[in-house]
Amino acid sequence: MAKIKITLTRSVIGRPQDQRATVKALGLKKTNSSVIQEDNAVIRGMVHKVEHLVTVQEVAE
Repeated sequence: MAKIKITLTRSVIGRPQDQRATVKALGLKKTNSSVIQEDNAVIRGMVHKVEHLVTVQEVAE
């Protein structure tokens, strides 16, 4: 299955609690931290919710 690299590019300071929880659930902690996740509908939905805070890259395997 394809994978995507998600990087937190903007801070969660001053953001609503649901957006903070989504960033935490994606596995991101600090600004500029990155995680590699499976590319599925659940993860894409979470990314869409916080798309103004993160950047997404396709990872070749």
